[in-house]
Amino acid sequence: MIRFIKYFSVMIATIIMIGGCEKKEHSMGDLAAPTEVVINTTIVGVDATHPNGDGSGDVQIALTGKNVLSYKIDYNAADGISLEHLPTATVTRKYTSLGLNTYRITVVAYGPGATPTTVTKDIQVRSDFTPPASIVTNLTGAGSKTWRVDKDLSGHFGVGPWSTTSVTPEWYAATPNEKAGCCACFYSARFTFTKIPASGTYTLTVASPDGAFTKTGALAGGLPGIPGSGDEACYAYGGGTSAFSFVPSGSGIAASAPSTKTSILLGGNNTYIGYGAQLKEYEILAITATTMYLRVQGTETGNAWYLRLIAI
Repeated sequence: MIRFIKYFSVMIATIIMIGGCEKKEHSMGDLAAPTEVVINTTIVGVDATHPNGDGSGDVQIALTGKNVLSYKIDYNAADGISLEHLPTATVTRKYTSLGLNTYRITVVAYGPGATPTTVTKDIQVRSDFTPPASIVTNLTGAGSKTWRVDKDLSGHFGVGPWSTTSVTPEWYAATPNEKAGCCACFYSARFTFTKIPASGTYTLTVASPDGAFTKTGALAGGLPGIPGSGDEACYAYGGGTSAFSFVPSGSGIAASAPSTKTSILLGGNNTYIGYGAQLKEYEILAITATTMYLRVQGTETGNAWYLRLIAI
């Protein structure tokens, strides 16, 4: 009898174990792409007499849609599609090209399983900004002036947090000639800023025969020929010329920080200043006829890179 009870108990335990090991069916749910995705825009300052805004260039963007898990956005298709993740479905964008311009916003909405839906919207925005004459003269001289990184100065290159309250390279500041051993191109590159009086436009010409000092992949800001992966270094770069404009700085830091509240905005992706950064707006913190101090949102979104240059 005892033997039977033991045998019966073993049988019951085996049945329970087999039942517990049966393959469970898992469902990923509906993998349909998002629907009814809409880009809602409010141009700041629009009224009956200012149909394209108050000249600040600020546009409030709100995204809506069904079955959406996340969004990526490109703010202007004219300079190539470069999508960035939006942590929320709302954002304010400052458009800085002077005058009245049309911008195509591109949004990719992702649903379950990363199924995408892409939508676009064209907007017309006005931006009015005249840079101080002293900044233009200091940067371009009598019409053209060449600059290089001030390698002999402590803090000629640095990094700190990208914020409206931190305006110094508090995380790292390079010592004099620190990059000479690894990255000589950082010091040999030349940056020539030119004013074209006939058209009232500006160009930047970069000559860097030893390569461009930058990171790789998307972190290089689209510079041509930079590999998709690798460490921060000098990479082959044939130089380039692009238009640039003076725009109101978009960093949000106060003029007392200090900052001139004026930025150099590079056109296209084939030029850079000092360091190949992900974005193309270099805020002028300070400038004289012989020195320039710049701040740019770095290769990583949360970083601010600082650069000191000297006229030659």
